[in-house]
Amino acid sequence: MVVIELEPEPEEATRPSPPVPEEQVATEAAGEAGLPSSPPAPEEEAAAAAGGKAPRAEEEEETFEDALTDEQLREKARSQANDAKAEGNKLFAAGQYEEALSQYETALQIAAELESAEDIRSACHSNRAVCFLKLGKHDETIKECTKALDLNPSYVKALLRRAEAHEKLEHYDEAIADMKKVIELDPSNQHATRSLFRLEPLAAEKREKMKEEMIAKLKDLGNSVLGRFGMSVDNFKAVQDPNTGSYSIQFQK
Repeated sequence: MVVIELEPEPEEATRPSPPVPEEQVATEAAGEAGLPSSPPAPEEEAAAAAGGKAPRAEEEEETFEDALTDEQLREKARSQANDAKAEGNKLFAAGQYEEALSQYETALQIAAELESAEDIRSACHSNRAVCFLKLGKHDETIKECTKALDLNPSYVKALLRRAEAHEKLEHYDEAIADMKKVIELDPSNQHATRSLFRLEPLAAEKREKMKEEMIAKLKDLGNSVLGRFGMSVDNFKAVQDPNTGSYSIQFQK
């Protein structure tokens, strides 16, 4: 460790005392003689009447008290928001989901007036999401989870709840995306890993089903047009060229 020695501050040079003004000598003499000194200035009288504090010092003290009061009000509001959230948790545990939703909404309204209250707001949106999930309102669950994730993009619980709601609505690709994000944030999350293995075959099956439905609709559309000419799409066959791999359409009766 390097020890830095501080040099002593230089002493002030001794200077000859300046001559004392005659007025000061007269004042000191009057004081020794018991004579009244000069009256205090009006500002000093006002300060004395107010308890001996100078106006500037009093203003600074009032400003400090105002700032302290604002901080106390913010802490009080934050406490009220947390109390409402805690009450919502109790109602949720009791299975009173509608009442819990109301308490979480109250907490959100209070927290909306606060700075740096994203933690309370994101938790309340996520809690509202699970209430809607219990009520079978999956679209509302997705909306609330998205609001929570807008405030906290790495909120794993919100991702899991949104994925579950997407799965209920057969939005398998969206559910897979959320589960992959969970694994990215928490590689040890076994629930997300198991869900991913279950969801991927479901997504592939749904895509195949959608493709078949789309082909059937296109076939119906083609038949409605070709039927005017006494033909159907069955009269046309796609044949692949083994050399190039390209397809050609052949007409057959």
